[in-house]
Amino acid sequence: MLRENGCMNVQVECYAGRIAEERPVRFRLEGHEYMVEEVLDQWYGPEHVFFKLRADDGNVYILRHETSVPDGEWDLVSFREFG
Repeated sequence: MLRENGCMNVQVECYAGRIAEERPVRFRLEGHEYMVEEVLDQWYGPEHVFFKLRADDGNVYILRHETSVPDGEWDLVSFREFG
């Protein structure tokens, strides 16, 4: 489902190490579940943290987590299909 900002809402499960929700390990998008095979990159904005991931379908996704509020939303901001 597209949100007002043009991004798709994503349900994300994270590995919680010393810091809560340290990195995504699995996510659900439009009824499909994907396992994160590799975190390719991670960077921070003023209100978000971004993760560039390769999922078990071989494609690359960029997910954004809103960190400026408790229990912030996750969004899919970019997708690149490899095939």
